[in-house]
Amino acid sequence: FTLQNRCGETIWPGILANAGRPQLMGGGLQLNPGQIINVGAPTGWSGRIWGRRGCTFNQSGRGSCITGDCGGVLKCAGTGTDAAIFTLQNRCRETIWPGILATLGKPQLMGGGFRLNPGQTINVGAPTGWSGRIWGRRGCSFDQSGRGSCVSGDCGGVLKCSGVGGVPPATLAEFTLNSPLDYYDMSLVDGFNLLMSIIPSNGSCKRIGCRSDVNQHCPAGLQVKRNNRVVACKSACFAFNQPQYCCTGAYGNPNTCKPTNYSKIFKDCCPSAYSYAYDDRTSLFTCNGANYLIRFC
Repeated sequence: FTLQNRCGETIWPGILANAGRPQLMGGGLQLNPGQIINVGAPTGWSGRIWGRRGCTFNQSGRGSCITGDCGGVLKCAGTGTDAAIFTLQNRCRETIWPGILATLGKPQLMGGGFRLNPGQTINVGAPTGWSGRIWGRRGCSFDQSGRGSCVSGDCGGVLKCSGVGGVPPATLAEFTLNSPLDYYDMSLVDGFNLLMSIIPSNGSCKRIGCRSDVNQHCPAGLQVKRNNRVVACKSACFAFNQPQYCCTGAYGNPNTCKPTNYSKIFKDCCPSAYSYAYDDRTSLFTCNGANYLIRFC
């Protein structure tokens, strides 16, 4: 849903899902004159959207509206309906197709995938307790039925990944939303395909990302090429499947599995990302009560 305010005044859209359907954006938001906000809805969603006028809310989101009021709160669905809003922003020069995979038993968001044009931003609401991963797919082509393929990050040849993970190598943003404490990380354990950063709305929480493009530093043995161009970089584990790179067998604990020359290349480019399986100390972060901007490029 693309909500556009062409009024000469600020309005506060309200959103109410039907019983059993996920609430979007917590049920409400502020929309300034001329502003446009995209709101993602999963397959099968049903509900209503309306505009509220003349609203005043305090910092806790309590207040009132002259028309369309919903119990004196900004978020009509009630506090805590959405654990977080993921804002996916494409700052690349190319179209990307984000993929979303929920952990088993958690709801799939946005059907698991969609198109994101250069400069476009889409908001995706995630309920309390949600966990899963988000990644970017490159070089995709889909027909009208949503079938096709991607050069990197492909998830079974479909636009809507719907429970299917991306084929490595792919840069991953991983979240566990256990309100009030969230865990989040960026993982390159299986490789890298796109620059990504995760920026919490809570300013006291760690912003994570890369300072350079791994594809530009990728050793020949790890490169994935299309038309003589490096489009992704495999991890040593994914490329060679050896215990010392995959932290398996005799290397299956943090005391024996250490950084390798290969993983150090990833870490140098992306200091706050997982570069191998036991890279927890500098790569796993927590935050309280935040939304997350996931920026590609």
